[in-house]
Amino acid sequence: MYEAHFGLREAPFSLTPNTHYFMRAPSHADALELLLVALREKEGFIKITGEVGTGKTLLCRLLLNELDATTAWIPNPSLSPESLYLAVADELGVSVDDAANPHRVLKAINERLIECAEAGQQVVLVIDEAQAMSFDTLEALRLLTNLETETARLLQVVLFGQPELDSLLAQSSLRQLRQRITFQYRLRPLDRDATAQYIRHRLAQAGHNGGDLFDARALKLLTKASGGIPRLLNILAHKSLLSAWGGGQGKVLRQHALQAIRDTEGARRPGWMERWL
Repeated sequence: MYEAHFGLREAPFSLTPNTHYFMRAPSHADALELLLVALREKEGFIKITGEVGTGKTLLCRLLLNELDATTAWIPNPSLSPESLYLAVADELGVSVDDAANPHRVLKAINERLIECAEAGQQVVLVIDEAQAMSFDTLEALRLLTNLETETARLLQVVLFGQPELDSLLAQSSLRQLRQRITFQYRLRPLDRDATAQYIRHRLAQAGHNGGDLFDARALKLLTKASGGIPRLLNILAHKSLLSAWGGGQGKVLRQHALQAIRDTEGARRPGWMERWL
């Protein structure tokens, strides 16, 4: 749409998680380093939480790309315990009958994990949107991690979820699972400097190699309106570029940012800004 106008190869602010656009902002870089170190040390459960739009799914995909391990990825864990076992079996290439009872499926998974361990292959189960899991499914997940030999843990688990996951795990009935979480990290929104860097980074990855496309005042507005949430920042930056393109401008100015903020549900509007909207 506006790519050619601004000298871009592609739209830089798509909402689809794309590891090509990952920026090592302090919080996200720390989270990735913690994940890689903890998995290298073969710890049990690792938990990464963050507000909606802070980049958990992108971080999840980046981790899957970087791991030298056998991985099982469950992107939608709103499953029954039986369906969870079948999903893990499928991800690990274990052939089981859909009608098989949970005990047989668990036994088949255990045999596969032992095969991987004997071959020196690490196995990691990665679950996105883990706050959607039911109590029974979380308990089934705990039983999966009971699969171990006398000398080795056969399965490591990484949970990505919204802050509601913390509330869910705080229940007394889930204390056994909670105690197995050896490392955890809470993703933080981008700060002011990181927000400006984020926009420049995505523009550069999309092919821009000229001067700043966003005026300093526009950047300031977008920083405040987004609260440093990458997904919201993507929406606002995209709409700002659309506004500038529609007006025939070669740069995003303050009025274009204001237009984007006005048209975006969830954008933060400080009191002084209301007079302009």
